[in-house]
Amino acid sequence: MNLDTLIDSNAVITSSEIKSKKRALELLAEKLAETAADSSRPHSPEDPPSESAYALEIFQLLIDREKLGSTSMGHGVALPHTRTSLTDRAIGAFLKLDKGIDFDSPDNQKTDLIFALMVPEHFTDEHLKILAYLATLFSDKVFCEQIRNTSDTKEIYNHLIKWQLTSQAS
Repeated sequence: MNLDTLIDSNAVITSSEIKSKKRALELLAEKLAETAADSSRPHSPEDPPSESAYALEIFQLLIDREKLGSTSMGHGVALPHTRTSLTDRAIGAFLKLDKGIDFDSPDNQKTDLIFALMVPEHFTDEHLKILAYLATLFSDKVFCEQIRNTSDTKEIYNHLIKWQLTSQAS
């Protein structure tokens, strides 16, 4: 898997201002919408949707998925995700919080690392493979510690890519 095709370096965010799960998902939806703006998206040429309307649709999809059960995997990590017709490729966005938030985690720990994923509806197997890959990535305690110890978005992005290359080499 090439993580650099899933997430753009501009889709990595750090924040000390986020205090709720809802706001975290809003911010991630905005970033997914911004990233997906270049993707082909079904819409009428006479009435193209605004990026903010697109972000609202993505936010609602993420919220709807959370209502089925928390996407937190514990240990401060969550992987909110959705399958949708709003994109024709898999897109990710990452949020690192300075202070953890309640994300309905199974271990009751605050969540501070959140990777949001949006994939096309037909990505059934690919969706599961990407989630499995992300779960493996964020189960790596050394990796998570490296991410938690920096606030530089470019450095976080480089850690994401470096882990991917290192893990494939072993």
